[in-house]
Amino acid sequence: MAKNEASIPKGTRDFLPGEMVKRNYIFKTIRTVFERFGYLPIETPAMEQASTLTGKYGEEGDRLLFRILNSGNYLAGVSDDEILERNVNKLKTSLSDKGLRYDLTVPFARFVVQHLNEITFPFKRYQIQPVWRADKPQKGRYREFFQCDVDVIGSNSLLNEVEQIQIIDEIFKNLGIRIMIRINDRRILFGIAEVIGEADKIIPITIAIDKHDKIGPHKVNEEMAVKGISEKAIRELQPILGLTGSVEEKLNELENKILLCSRIGRKGVDEMKRLFGYLKTLNLEVDPIFDLTLARGLDYYTGTIIEANSIEMKIGSLCGGGRYDDLTGIFGLNDVSGVGVSFGADRIYDVMEKKDKFPEDTTSTTTIMFVNFGEKEEIHCLSLLAEIRKSGIKAELFPDKVRLKKQMNYANQKNVEYVGLVGENEMKNGLITLKNMKTGDQELIILEELIEKLS
Repeated sequence: MAKNEASIPKGTRDFLPGEMVKRNYIFKTIRTVFERFGYLPIETPAMEQASTLTGKYGEEGDRLLFRILNSGNYLAGVSDDEILERNVNKLKTSLSDKGLRYDLTVPFARFVVQHLNEITFPFKRYQIQPVWRADKPQKGRYREFFQCDVDVIGSNSLLNEVEQIQIIDEIFKNLGIRIMIRINDRRILFGIAEVIGEADKIIPITIAIDKHDKIGPHKVNEEMAVKGISEKAIRELQPILGLTGSVEEKLNELENKILLCSRIGRKGVDEMKRLFGYLKTLNLEVDPIFDLTLARGLDYYTGTIIEANSIEMKIGSLCGGGRYDDLTGIFGLNDVSGVGVSFGADRIYDVMEKKDKFPEDTTSTTTIMFVNFGEKEEIHCLSLLAEIRKSGIKAELFPDKVRLKKQMNYANQKNVEYVGLVGENEMKNGLITLKNMKTGDQELIILEELIEKLS
């Protein structure tokens, strides 16, 4: 027997129709909330110039970029000496000037600069598209996955963070997923790095701290030591990250003791006090918590950082983001602040599937299927279908005149809610026999009543 060569790359997935119906339910739920808060849709290309992507995500992010080989003879500009030297980084630059987007935020910054004269600030956009990362595939982590981003750019107002926390709260409430929302500020983390004497090591510190939930404090300390953080600094960091008490108590401790000598750290504390003050006035489903171990590993965050995690399933963050003060500056547009959060549709899907969160009607691709009894009945049913579909009801006619059992099996496998049976007697009397596939109940009904019932 010939070997089956049909396969897909590791870290990618096919989605069957039933799965796509569920995914579209997630996208529709998210899109509806985005639009309710006044955000507008955009799209950007799957590929970007490599220069747009590199150097924006930190060393770890650059390593995970998928590069695209230049078209044509991509070795034309590479000397034999360069090939023999086997310097991977130099060869990357020579062989590839494009890459698949790593996230939607950096392409959005490029988009803003490129379309500066066509948009109005503050610009509120949402974007639902796939991204790619050359990561090691594992549970809840894919090489190709969808992100659903919502950003405001061109405004420093803290109300934007408040609004996006409301969006997170509402989306997960509508999806039926129980979450915790964690909030921190990168300026607080920078202030902590200052007071422990390691201000120049803020990037390795935040990258390590960001893994706190995944690998635990002991491994985080080991990683910091490997990155050159002193033993004294690591020791001084422990009680700070382990602060307990209410939001107010932790912020007061930071402001009046720990960060007393750090101007940027106190600025972060002040903003957190204002943010949590706003949030107290809202009737949120989830009470956000202030978490000093939240760091968000990407380099471009400069202020508030936000993350949402499932409390029913360990799978990593379902949503995350924060404030970036000058991301457009790398493309020549300085002093334009933005803030955004990104929802991971694939992880959300996995949680909802595992915890049986999808409403029953999302598993049904067709509301009513008409049985095919023959040519005369086909013609009659086609006119009925036209009227039913005009009313927005999902309807189909089985295409072949085959055994009734086979047609009913098709309806069952497709989770069709109702089956319509129209034979000679029904045609003669202007009726439809409507069968509820869940209960097995049948009734004779006229077209208008059927439409009203299924609507």
